[in-house]
Amino acid sequence: MFLGTGGDSNGYRQQCSSSEKRSKRERIRRGSRRSRIRDESRNIHEVEQHRASGQRERPPCTGFDMAYFHSYSHLGIHEEMIKDRVRTETYRAAISQHQNSIAGKVVVDVGCGTGILAIFCALAGAKRQVYAVDASDIAVQANEVVKANNLSETVIVLHGRVEDVEIDEEVDVIISEWMGYMLLYESMLGSVISARDRWLKPGGLILPSYATLYMAPVTHSDRYSESIDFWRNVYGIDMSAMLPLAKQCAFEEPCVETITGENVLTWPHVVKYVDCYTITSQELESVNTRFKFKSMMRAPLHGFAFWFDVEFSGPVNKDTASLLNGFSDNCSLDNCQRKKRTNPNEALILSTAPEDPPTHWQQTMIYFYDPIAVEQDQLIEGSVTLSQSKENARFMNIHLEYVCGGRSFVKESVMR
Repeated sequence: MFLGTGGDSNGYRQQCSSSEKRSKRERIRRGSRRSRIRDESRNIHEVEQHRASGQRERPPCTGFDMAYFHSYSHLGIHEEMIKDRVRTETYRAAISQHQNSIAGKVVVDVGCGTGILAIFCALAGAKRQVYAVDASDIAVQANEVVKANNLSETVIVLHGRVEDVEIDEEVDVIISEWMGYMLLYESMLGSVISARDRWLKPGGLILPSYATLYMAPVTHSDRYSESIDFWRNVYGIDMSAMLPLAKQCAFEEPCVETITGENVLTWPHVVKYVDCYTITSQELESVNTRFKFKSMMRAPLHGFAFWFDVEFSGPVNKDTASLLNGFSDNCSLDNCQRKKRTNPNEALILSTAPEDPPTHWQQTMIYFYDPIAVEQDQLIEGSVTLSQSKENARFMNIHLEYVCGGRSFVKESVMR
């Protein structure tokens, strides 16, 4: 059950035992969103979960989950996200665009962080109730922010997992910034699914409503030169013996960095289309697609880039949903992306594509150890499988198989 804290007039509620709290001395150094999650997950063992008989079945909270929540207790990670103006202003614009669906309604913010989206919803007229849910200790500060803005009568901060907290009414709107690098890293979408299945009214609104993960082959000679070719001549000394180690250190794991449209060799391929109204947690355990690209130029192929966009709109009809879900299986050229955006005014889009303004998500790069020479119109085909790690479901296993110029390659990596 929830334990109220004295003096909290807006009903702030906390669900955690004293043994789960962590001291400030245990907090890790300031780092990126991904590095915090990875560092907090090191040397974590599974913790046993006890559930009283007769309780609603819920997914266990593991030691890795606790480390993940703890990583979001640090202000730096929230500062990075809030300062991402593309992200934050798009969410605010989406709330304004859907104000008629929010005003006077019940809203839940899944993974509220500092509470900024919940507050945006309250300011948009969600006068009845906004539930701001977060399992990390940042919920304590979020509650203070709510009080400082005189919104205690509207916004209730719930400190606990979405899977565990109790809301004794249906909600009209679910809002969440759940997207991780490469869209699915962190597996936070599962919490949105849980909130949807537990509380969302029929015909309710989910923001964002749809998401699409893309991939494309890229060339990036400057990146390869600064990380690898550097070792061929170091102050006149031949350090080529360092090359195998340099390639492993630079390219063994996925890299989160910013590229431009000039680095992209082809039109993108849709890896996964996500309908937040219908997606299931089981669908996210493993995502597989086959791709076939035709290079638009002669250039060295250095790897593949992944990025995503999300759309803020209501439910689509079944025929449209079926069409979009089919993209992953048979679409790789320009028509795939353009069919979805026949009229940009129909829905608000938050994009992390290389040609769009940069965001804190940047792009996720899977680099090869050695570049492959590609001619104009040459085919690059293969498959990619993204699966939740057995070690930690918030990590992502990436298995790439590709054929180029008559040669076959395999690249496996883990996004931690």
